[in-house]
Amino acid sequence: MTASSEKRSPSPPGSDPEKSSVQEKEKVDVQVYNAGMDISGVDEKKLIRKIDLALIPWLSFLYLLSFLDRSSIGNAKLYNLEADLNMTDKQYLLTLTIFFFSYAVFEVPSNVFLKRLRPSVWLSFLMLFWGIMMTLQGIVHNYPQLLAMRFLLGLFEAGLFPGVSYYLSCWYKRSEFGLRAALFFSAATVSGAFGGLLAVAIAKMDGIGGKPAWAWIFIIEGLATVVAGAVSFWIIQDFPDTAKFLTEAERTVVIRRLQGDNQHSAAGENFRMHYILMSLKDWKTYIGMAIYCGCVMPLYAFSLFLPSIINQLGYTATPANLLTVPVYVFACIITCGVGFVADRLGKRGYFNIGFLCLGAVGYIILICSKKPALSYFATYMATCGIYPVISNTITWMSNNVEGSYKRSVTLGMVIGFGNLNGAVSSNVYRARDKPWYPLGHGLVLMYIAIGLIASTAYVFLLKRENARRERGERDEVIENQPDTHDAKNEKNGRFETIEDAKRNKGDEWSGYRYTI
Repeated sequence: MTASSEKRSPSPPGSDPEKSSVQEKEKVDVQVYNAGMDISGVDEKKLIRKIDLALIPWLSFLYLLSFLDRSSIGNAKLYNLEADLNMTDKQYLLTLTIFFFSYAVFEVPSNVFLKRLRPSVWLSFLMLFWGIMMTLQGIVHNYPQLLAMRFLLGLFEAGLFPGVSYYLSCWYKRSEFGLRAALFFSAATVSGAFGGLLAVAIAKMDGIGGKPAWAWIFIIEGLATVVAGAVSFWIIQDFPDTAKFLTEAERTVVIRRLQGDNQHSAAGENFRMHYILMSLKDWKTYIGMAIYCGCVMPLYAFSLFLPSIINQLGYTATPANLLTVPVYVFACIITCGVGFVADRLGKRGYFNIGFLCLGAVGYIILICSKKPALSYFATYMATCGIYPVISNTITWMSNNVEGSYKRSVTLGMVIGFGNLNGAVSSNVYRARDKPWYPLGHGLVLMYIAIGLIASTAYVFLLKRENARRERGERDEVIENQPDTHDAKNEKNGRFETIEDAKRNKGDEWSGYRYTI
């Protein structure tokens, strides 16, 4: 059923208020999803709370396990991992590095599989197998075996973060996604705090079954992931149009809300290579990759080496792990706070710029300081340029890409390229540079500068593009709208209806406004 009405295209929530007006489009054809469904009995606020409870807690727990599994090798190192496996410092760094190669390469295809398959099946499959790889790390006897397990761990873990980031964007309006992304990603900060405490507790099993403490860290955490992966098949929900925990009326409300937010692909989208090519040709994809690598390389460097850094400041293994806890608690609080405020103000780019500057100050202090107390304080500032920027960047990228397949590929490319730079983070904190690690801190500072420059450029270019659309420079020729039949609009495409233009052009449609 098609309703035709004269209306002004609404400005999407979270867009720049200075560019909030959208040029008038007359007789816009609006495809109403499930038009015959009565939704008068659905309370929208209660529905959103219901969705939040069904999605966010379990997905956050899964990401906690994911980040715990990939970074726990930093805790295991403090309990004689290298000595027991006769590893050199260079070999240890290679075990960290190889994880990121398989992790980065598989992210884009994994997102396409997630879209084509059910999330409950694909994500559960990935979890089950990375849990097995994690567990097997606890029974290795030498360096080559550990190297192989780390490669396979990266392969199976690759799909979770980009997959869930894309999956959540299919449920929430752009002005709501930031807080949910922050809550989900804050599991990484919780895992940092929890990882230190858990490592201390598991280390007490040293010698049980003839296995050292580091082996039990891998085994216990891996088995927990296997169990979580097995039960996830019944807990993870599928996409809004098929989610079984919602009634048909509730599913209708969810999809209509998204369509009203210019997410026209919410009702479903058939696979076309055109959508993949749109992502590959989009300049936003490549600036997003630069922004994300500017905060994700520091993320991995921070999580992998924070226990060692504190250890080199004069603390032994257990106190060093315990002192990581308050740093991660602070990171969790600030990440959620930024997600909440950015959703309401919509100025995501300015949050990136401000917090990257704070992170840069933290690393400048780490480079210059020779006092343990001051260096420990600087780690708190360093988190400001990492954790809130990660979730804010993912939200920012998602907000500015329309079309479900295009968004899945764009997020996969952005996150995949960023994670490939995790391989750099694995090799910059060398044993010979301890205790102050000037090379590592300097390279992290360089990456933060890259993120800062790219974020600034992204803000400028989005503003310029929104201004061009306000001036009508991107208007298309719409067959059923005579006022658009201007020769200057031909270069932007010719379409039967506005719906056709939206479906074919996604966020390149002239009525779409980017979130600054």
